Parts: sequence; C-alpha cells; structure tokens
Amino acid sequence: MDWNLARAFCSTADAGSLSGAARKLGLTQPTLSRQVAALEAALGVTLFERIGKRLALTEAGLGLLEHARAMAAAADAMALAAAGRSQEVSGAVTISATEAVSAYLLPGLVARLRQKAPQITLVIVASDSISDLRRREADIAIRHVRPTEPELIAQLVGEMTAHFYAAESWIVRNGLPQSVAELGDTEMLGFSPVDRFSEHLAAAGIPIPPDRFRVVSDNSVVLWEMVRLSTPE
Repeated sequence: MDWNLARAFCSTADAGSLSGAARKLGLTQPTLSRQVAALEAALGVTLFERIGKRLALTEAGLGLLEHARAMAAAADAMALAAAGRSQEVSGAVTISATEAVSAYLLPGLVARLRQKAPQITLVIVASDSISDLRRREADIAIRHVRPTEPELIAQLVGEMTAHFYAAESWIVRNGLPQSVAELGDTEMLGFSPVDRFSEHLAAAGIPIPPDRFRVVSDNSVVLWEMVRLSTPE
C-alpha cells in the first residue's frame, strides 16, 4: 500500500476536514482529496461521509484507522532510527521544553552548546504541551514526566522542586507565612486548568480549593512575572 495514501487517511481523520489535513501535510486540498479517493478505490470501501462541513469516519473507516495509525507509527520509528544513525553534527535540532525552562534554564545551556557545535541550528519549542517525538514534533523533549514510549531514549538530567512565591511587596503587607495554614484565605495565582492544578496540590498534601486561585494562566512565564511585579493594593 502506498504510504502517502495511508498518511492522507490518518491526517484527514484527525483533522476532520480535507482543508485542515492539507494544511498539516503541506498539500493542496485537491491533492489530498485525490489521495483519499485513491485509497478508497484501492480498498473498495468508503472511508468518510460528509456531515455538514466536516468529514466523519464511516464504520469501515473507523475499523481501518488503527491499522493506518500503526503504519504511521512504523514510519515514524523508521525515521527516528535513521536519524539516530547519522553521525553528522549539523543541521537543525528542535528542542521542546516548558516556557519556564525555555526562558530561564535553556539560554545558558544553548550558549554552551553553540560553542561546541556552532554548525547546529537550534529550534526551541516553548510550550507546556508534551511534544510527540515519534511524529518528529521535536528531536529532544525536556519533560517533567517519564516517557512511556519504548522506542524513545530517556535520561534523567536533573531533579526540580516546586515552591510558593510572593513579591516582596506582598510580604511587607502580609508577613512571611511559615506554613500553608498561615496562608488563610489569601487569593493566589495558579495554573490552568485550575481544577487539575488544585487536585495536584492536594495530592502533594497542600489542600487549596480552586476558588482561591483568582489569576490563572497556562503560561508559567506569565505567572512568574505577575507574581514578581505585583504592587501594593
């Protein structure tokens, strides 16, 4: 089977439309439409049905999707294996890390790496979303969780601890708490989704209800700067 046709099928199923899948693959919509039609003709089944402006998988398409995704995983694994055998220290290397790690920890490391391998172009993907290395969304991912994919090579590069922070102006107004209990009804800043963040804190023995977080963001750099630059009321 032509892998391009299977890839067109997977992308269209994921995107729910030919236009969205075409943008993701860098193809024109007519080209992608022909590939999907060619796969349907080769298999002798209808893979999609149009519902309004979206494409929905037929029962046959749903049954074949996991097989197509297995082909995608095999192709991605092949690309990873080929990339790992390349000994040339040049080209572009994409590193995925959280916003905080990208802004506050990576600059010094990148400077050192640039001295050792100046021919490499480093592309930093600053996002709290976990990049999929198997799909080459990044070459290296700095994660806070252990990867579960058996084909990935993982190495512990350090341990990190988390703390509560307050601006000096807040300490002047409220004093320095010595325990979580001393925070009282203090309004706080936190990560979104706030319900999940509250559950994470509770699991660590720090019960702070979601309604106490009155400023919320999914960007750690934004939260850090808001805390650092807070001013008296």
